[in-house]
Amino acid sequence: MLTSMVVFDMAGTTVDENNVVYKTLHTAIVNAGVDVTLDDVLLHGAGKEKLQAIKDVLLAVHAKGVNANTIYEQFVVLLADAYANLEVSPCSNAETVFALLKKQEIKVVLNTGYNRATATGLLQKLNWTIGEDIDLLVTASDVSNNRPAPDMIEFAIQHFNIQDPLTVVKVGDSAIDIEEGKNAGCGKTFGVTTGAQTRDQIAVANPTAVLDDLLDMMDKI
Repeated sequence: MLTSMVVFDMAGTTVDENNVVYKTLHTAIVNAGVDVTLDDVLLHGAGKEKLQAIKDVLLAVHAKGVNANTIYEQFVVLLADAYANLEVSPCSNAETVFALLKKQEIKVVLNTGYNRATATGLLQKLNWTIGEDIDLLVTASDVSNNRPAPDMIEFAIQHFNIQDPLTVVKVGDSAIDIEEGKNAGCGKTFGVTTGAQTRDQIAVANPTAVLDDLLDMMDKI
């Protein structure tokens, strides 16, 4: 079956930002007096809308009575400061894969647990333009329900009037990306080991394959 669209996660999948979001999330939670490791944050929060990520991390480490909204507010401030001087770069072969897909008239979509302001800031730092480098950006603030719900992928499917979700591929660096793709009915889901979670952590969600580089996907679609 021909592929009509590939939906890529951003941080850790197509965008190398040195894990600054989860490091900042970790800092905000620790600042609230919660004893939590960065590994805990990555395991329980990777790929999720960030307020939900905080809630899930707090639940996982049994941090009762801690206000997730207050932590999120501090996180937003800390992240804005971190991003102001942050240098970001494309993940290995991301731009090559985008170009190869577009040459085959396959839609290239980015989706993310970030809000639109943060995601747009990343695109600007990378000089990626919607309509040229990618075809669409869908963010957590564009839909009602976030990962693992399929809303962001379904948004893209409707936007491009794609008739069969089995022609859609989802790619991400966390198990929740894979769950999102499966919930949207995607024909294939690929994990990549360039970001938040390990091969074993991603494999729990049973993707089509776990890859070490985005370019490895091209002979599988």
